[in-house]
Order: sequence, then C-alpha cells, then structure tokens
Amino acid sequence: MQVDVEKLEQEARSELGRAETPEQLEELRVRYLGRSSELKLALREVRDRETGMSLNALRQSLEEAFEEKRSGLEHGELQRKLMAESVDVTLPGERIAEGRLHLITQIRREVEDVFLGLGYTIVDGREVETTHYNFDGLNMPPWHPTRSPAHSLFLSEDVLLRTETSPSQIRVMEAQDPPVYMISPGRVYRRDTPDATHSPVFHQVEGLAVDRGISLADLKGTLLHLMRALFGEKRELRFRTHYFPFTEPSIESDVSCHMCDGTGCPVCKQSGWIEMGGAGIVDPNVLEFVGYDPERVSGFAFGLGLERIALLRHRVPDIRLLWENDLRFSRQF
Repeated sequence: MQVDVEKLEQEARSELGRAETPEQLEELRVRYLGRSSELKLALREVRDRETGMSLNALRQSLEEAFEEKRSGLEHGELQRKLMAESVDVTLPGERIAEGRLHLITQIRREVEDVFLGLGYTIVDGREVETTHYNFDGLNMPPWHPTRSPAHSLFLSEDVLLRTETSPSQIRVMEAQDPPVYMISPGRVYRRDTPDATHSPVFHQVEGLAVDRGISLADLKGTLLHLMRALFGEKRELRFRTHYFPFTEPSIESDVSCHMCDGTGCPVCKQSGWIEMGGAGIVDPNVLEFVGYDPERVSGFAFGLGLERIALLRHRVPDIRLLWENDLRFSRQF
C-alpha cells in the first residue's frame, strides 16, 4: 500500500490545528493513528527498510503532535475552570450553622456539675428494670398503684421500663458499703397523658446520700443549694410533707410558677406553684433490703424532673415544645 507521507502529514496537522475539544482530538487520533488508519495499514505491509523508516518517522511525529495538542487542550480547560471557579478571598465566607445541645441535655449537665462540686458520683442506670429493683427494693407494697399496668409500661410480668431512676440506687448500695453519695439522671417511663406539664417519657435526676448522721436538714440544705444554683435567689421555694413508700419522713419541693409568678394560671393549675419532685429520709426497710444497718447509717433521697427545671428556667409554657423538633424553638437555648 503506497502512502504519500508528506501529504498525509500535512493533512493530519491541518486537521489537528482545527481541533478544539478532547472529543474532536480523539476522533482525529483514531482516524490517523488508529488500528484501521491508513498509516497503520501501510506499516503492516512494509517490505523495505527505507519505507518502514519513513512511515515510522511519520507515526512518531504525529503521536508527538497529538500529545502536544492534548496537553494544550487540557491546560486551556484548566485555565477556563480556574477563571470560572475563582474565589475572591476578600469576600466574607458563608456562615456554617453551629449545632448545639438539646435543652434537656444542657439542664442535665448543669445538675451534674452542681453535684460533682459536692463530691457526688454520677451513675447511669438501666432503662429496662425488674420489679425486684423498681418496686420491691424501694419498699413499694403489692397494692401500690405504681405496680399497676395502668400506670407502668410492663414488658413481661416481672420486667418493665423503669418508672424512676431509683433502681440504680439499690444496685449501687448492694455493690458497696456506705458512705454513698450519688445521682442517677436519665429517661423514665409512665402511662401519663401528655399535657403542658406531663409526658409518658421524661427525664429525672435522682440523688442518694447514705452515711452516718444524715438528717432531714442535710436534705433541705442540698435541695436549696441545687434550686438556687438553677433558678437564682429570686425564685420562691417551699417544702411540704408528703408520702412515699421509700422515704420516711417524706417531703415534696415546689418552686413558684414561672408563668404567673405565683398568682395562678393554667400551667400551675391556679396554685401558683410547680411541683419539682419528691424527697425524704431513706426508709429503714430500704436500707435493710440492701444489707445496711439502719441503726448505724441513715440517708436521704430525692427525685427531680429535668423537663420541669427547663420549663421554670426558661419560661416554657408547654413541655411538649421540647420534643416537637421545631428549630425555631430549639435555637433559642
């Protein structure tokens, strides 16, 4: 097969000069250097040394020309992209939205910090508990309404979602001798109808102190210290007698309503006060249940709702706002 080397080279270089895109360049490469190109077919039929050298020189020359053209196109494309995607470093950047802790997590950490400063330990309890620790260990009699499926969420006859974090206190006392100073924050579950101040899933922090000479005055002082740390000196506090099967004597702590400042409103059910939780001196039966001698040691226990604290701290009118995932609300805290 006879090939006019000079004419083929001129034609190829002329076409190459007009190529403007990588796709056009590839099409020309296949035409002039591909397996079925005129040049490659001629190389297969070479019978003399002089013709072979001439055709190989042409092949090498065209390959170098194509490679140079390819590099030029890539460089040009890069320059176009750099110009199109250039960044003015003097312009202000886009603000990246910052995440934040949920309000309940913030409150929980504040409470933990208060008790860590008092030398307490923090214990994470089990959310699925047995009736042995959730009821029996807390001196709850068989007739107590909390044991009813109408009040608690049972998984089986003897297993339920904990109604309070107190079972972790029983486990800790079983595992160690006095003194015990601990709090146990976490989720609890009850069959409550949701309203402005109630939810079937909510958060508590329960505390326990067991040592020699613990009295009701120690409990009152501890709760006053906590509530003033959380609410400041202006919020009014009160303690009133109550009944709990695991404490004797028992008290409840209230804080003046954050919505009406004590005058009465739907949030506080016209009472002017918001209940924070129960407390009292640990019943001797509870101490005996874990093997402690109630003649040698005594203690106090308390439980507070973290959602209630959040409502009071930030004047939130409805507890359900905490779980509606409305960023307009969450970003305020």
